[in-house]
Amino acid sequence: MHPSNRNTLVFFFFFFWVLKMNKIKALVVDDNMVNQTIHHRLLENLGIENQVVRNGKEAVDVHSSGKYFDLILMDMDMPIMNGIEATRRLRAMGIRCMIAGVTTRSLDQEKQEFMEAGLDDYQEKPLTKAKLVSILHKINHTT
Repeated sequence: MHPSNRNTLVFFFFFFWVLKMNKIKALVVDDNMVNQTIHHRLLENLGIENQVVRNGKEAVDVHSSGKYFDLILMDMDMPIMNGIEATRRLRAMGIRCMIAGVTTRSLDQEKQEFMEAGLDDYQEKPLTKAKLVSILHKINHTT
């Protein structure tokens, strides 16, 4: 094995060990069942306990009930309450966990509005393991 590949492998084993030791909990907020399943499985495959809700109102409600998450993966376009409004409300409630916007929208104005609502990160769909690891790496450096 090439030394750089070995170093990468060691980094990922260490990174996933840290994730497991920290017992990160995530909330997936998306109205599309395919995206819900993909995000849930990506998180689950990394050993991250996660819950799925269908819209921003459900995300606000689950936090109001006293649950805590280290990461929220937030879609922008959802019925009942969109991701922008949900992010604003969660921040207004004092929620300080990492909120990553995950959406198909790529126009700068839309992205800016979503970021200004209180996102910590923004990723375009499809969410991949590499994109998720990038988000998780930021969590471990801010906590």
